[in-house]
Amino acid sequence: MTISVVSVAYRFGKMRLLCVSTLLLLAAFSGTVMAVGSDQSGGSTPPERIKQDNNEKATNKKDATTLQTVEVTAYVPQTTNAAAKMDVPLIETPQSITVIPRAQMDLLDWQNLGDVVRYTAGALGNNFGSQPQQDWLTQRGFPPTEYINGLQAPIPSETPNVGVDLYGFQTVELLKGPSSMLYGSAPPGGIMNLTSRRPEGFFDGQAQLQYGSYGNTQVAADVTGPLDQSGKFLGRLTALYFDRGTQTYGVDTDRYYIAPAFTWLASPDTTLTFLSYFQHDDDYGDGNGFLPIYGILLPNPLGKISTSTNPGDLDYNHFKRNQYGVGYALEHKFNDTWRFEQNFMYFSNKAEILQVYGGGLVTDSDGIPVDYRTLNRYNFPENYTIRSPEIDSRIIGKFDTGDVKQSLIMGLGFRHYTYDDAYGFSSAPPFDIFNPVYGVPISTPPLVPDVQMVQKQTGIYGEDVIKINDRWVITVGGREDYVDSTNFGVNTSQTKFTYHTGLNYLFKDGFAPYVSYATSFQPTPGADINGNAFKPTAGAQVEAGLKFQPASLPPGMHMLVTFAAYDLKQNNVLTPDPTNPLFSVQAGQVEVKGLELEGVARLGDRWAFNFAYTDMNPVVSKSNTPDEVGKQLPTTPRHVASALADYTMQAGTFAGLGASLGVRYVGSSYGDSLNSPEFKAGSATLWDSTVHYNFGRDWAMQLNFANMFDRTYVSQCFSEAGCFYGLRRVVNFTITRNL
Repeated sequence: MTISVVSVAYRFGKMRLLCVSTLLLLAAFSGTVMAVGSDQSGGSTPPERIKQDNNEKATNKKDATTLQTVEVTAYVPQTTNAAAKMDVPLIETPQSITVIPRAQMDLLDWQNLGDVVRYTAGALGNNFGSQPQQDWLTQRGFPPTEYINGLQAPIPSETPNVGVDLYGFQTVELLKGPSSMLYGSAPPGGIMNLTSRRPEGFFDGQAQLQYGSYGNTQVAADVTGPLDQSGKFLGRLTALYFDRGTQTYGVDTDRYYIAPAFTWLASPDTTLTFLSYFQHDDDYGDGNGFLPIYGILLPNPLGKISTSTNPGDLDYNHFKRNQYGVGYALEHKFNDTWRFEQNFMYFSNKAEILQVYGGGLVTDSDGIPVDYRTLNRYNFPENYTIRSPEIDSRIIGKFDTGDVKQSLIMGLGFRHYTYDDAYGFSSAPPFDIFNPVYGVPISTPPLVPDVQMVQKQTGIYGEDVIKINDRWVITVGGREDYVDSTNFGVNTSQTKFTYHTGLNYLFKDGFAPYVSYATSFQPTPGADINGNAFKPTAGAQVEAGLKFQPASLPPGMHMLVTFAAYDLKQNNVLTPDPTNPLFSVQAGQVEVKGLELEGVARLGDRWAFNFAYTDMNPVVSKSNTPDEVGKQLPTTPRHVASALADYTMQAGTFAGLGASLGVRYVGSSYGDSLNSPEFKAGSATLWDSTVHYNFGRDWAMQLNFANMFDRTYVSQCFSEAGCFYGLRRVVNFTITRNL
C-alpha cells in the first residue's frame, strides 16, 4: 500500500500542505534526539590503518566509514542527496543536476565557482573577469544562490554568493531550474550547494604548494582520521593561505582559510559532526574593471586599452572581509524505516570596502570624449554585516512493499537573516587611462545606512519518491514558506507555496526519460507608488529530458549523460510604472527556453571525458518598456560548448604521467537590456590543458594552463563606463605530498 507524501488539501483551487502534524513531530524530535544520541554503547569502529601505498589507500577508502553525501566513482557521480535531501540516484531524479567532485577540482585547478562551471551545461562563470572578491556566474540566465551544506550562505544584496574558498569543500552541486520546493527562497535558474570536507574513519591527508601567474603563491593542507583507538571520534583540519595577483595591474589578494571538523560516532545509529570554516580576505588596489568602451569595443584614436589597466587606486582601494560558519550535522536512525537529520549553521559575513572605480571617459555636451584618455572616477565606500543562524530538520522514511518502494521526507527549515549595509558616494580624482598616476589624495565620503534588514523565513516541506516495479519513478513534493521582513522598521509579510512533480521511466539498458514541473519564488524588496509591498517573484519551469547511465559496463568504466529541454518563466518582474516612471510595478516577465547536453565518463584508469553544450534563448517577454520586449537577457550567450579529455599512463617507464586538453566556446552576448549593438561582446574559443604526474607512492605534481593561448576577449560591456575583459592565460604549478 502506497503511503502518501503529506496530507494535502485544496484552498481556492491551489494545493496547500497541511503540515501542523509535521511541525509538531519535528519539534518533538529536535528536543529529544540529543538524548537519544548520548548512548555510546556499541559504537562502530572504522578501520584504523596508515596507508602504505596507493593501492592500499584505495582499499582503505572503500572499506572505511565515510560520511560523504555524494558518492563519486572515478569522477562520475552516482548518487546525490542535494536534489531531494535524500540518497536518490541521479538517473532517478527528474531534474538536471551536475555534481563536480573534489578530484575534478584538483585535477583542473579550479579555485572558485566561476572556474567550476567551465565544463557544465547551462552555467557560465567569470562574468566580470578577474574579480577575486566574489564569484560572478549565471545559471539558466539567472545568478544562482549559494548554499553551504544545504543552508543558504550569508549573501549580501548585490551578489548571491560569498566567495568562500573551494579548497574546503568536497563537492559542488548545481541544481538547475526552480529548487524552492526544498530550499525556500531561490532564483528560477537554480542553486549551487557546496558540501564541506568531512572527517573520515581512516588516516589520510595532503600538503600542497602552488606557484603561478601574477605572483600566485599558495600553501594548503588537509588531514583527517580517527582521534581515538576505538574510532568513535574522527577529526579533520583543512587550511589554506595564498598571496596572489590578477591580470589587473597592482592588485594583491591575501587569504587565510581554516576549516576544523569533528565527528562523534555516538552509537551505531547516531552521528554528530561539527563543521566550521573561517576565512579572512584582504584585497588591495582592485578597481573592479569598469573600463570605458572606447578602446575596448569601440575605436579609440589613441589605441586599445590594455587588459592590465586598473581604474582604481593602488593605495586607496581595499576590500577587507571576514566570514565564518559554525554548526553541525546530526543523523539518528530510529529503525530500518525512519531516520532523523538536522543541519545547523551560524553564518557571519562582514566586509569593509574602499573602492574607487571608473566612470567613463570625460565627454563634451554631445557625449563625445574630449580627449579619449581622461577617465571620470567615482568613490563608493561600503560596509556591510550579515549574520544568519539557520536550521533544517527532516524525517526520512524508506518503505519497501514489493513492487512499490518509497522514500519520504518531511522537513522544517528556519532562517534568521540580519543585514546591515551603509555606503557613501562621491567623485574621485580623474586620471589618464593610458598613463595612470596612483597615490593621489582621496577623501572618503561619509557612509549613510542603506539597508537595516531583519528577515525571518520558515518553510515546511514534504516530498515523496515512489518507485514502481523498478521502472516508474514518481516524485511529488510541496513547500509552504512564511517570510517576515523588516527594513528600517517597515514590516512586510509574504507567504508562498511552491511545489514540483516529476516522472521517470528506467529502461533496462540504462536510458531514463523524464518530465517535470517545478516552481520557485524570491522575495522582492520595495513597494509600488501606493505603498503596497511587492509580491515575491515567481518562477515556473517545464523540463523534459533523457538520462543515460549504462546498466552494465566493464569494471572501472563509468558514464553519465544527460539531455534536458526546458521552458522557464519568471513572473512578477519589476518594470517601470506607466503612470510614474520613478516607481515600478510587477508586470514584467522573463522567459528562458533552452537545450542542454552534458556528459562525464571514466574509461578504466586511463581515460576521462567531459562534454557540455548549451543552447539558451533568454528573453524579456513582458515589460512596460516596449523596446525591451523580445530582447535577450544581458550576459547570457545563446550558445556555449565545451569538451575535455584526460589520459593517464598506467604502465611502463612513464606510469603515472598524464595530460588533459580542453576547449571552451562562449558565444556572443549583449551587455544591456535593449541589446544595443555597441555593447555586444563577441564570442571566444579558449583552450585549457594540464600535465600531471604521480611519482612514487606519495608525491604528485601538475602544471595547469587556463586559456593557454592567451586569448584576449571581452566578458561583458553593459555601458560606456562598464566594460570588463575576460580572464587571460593563467599558469599554475602544484606539488602535493600525500600523507
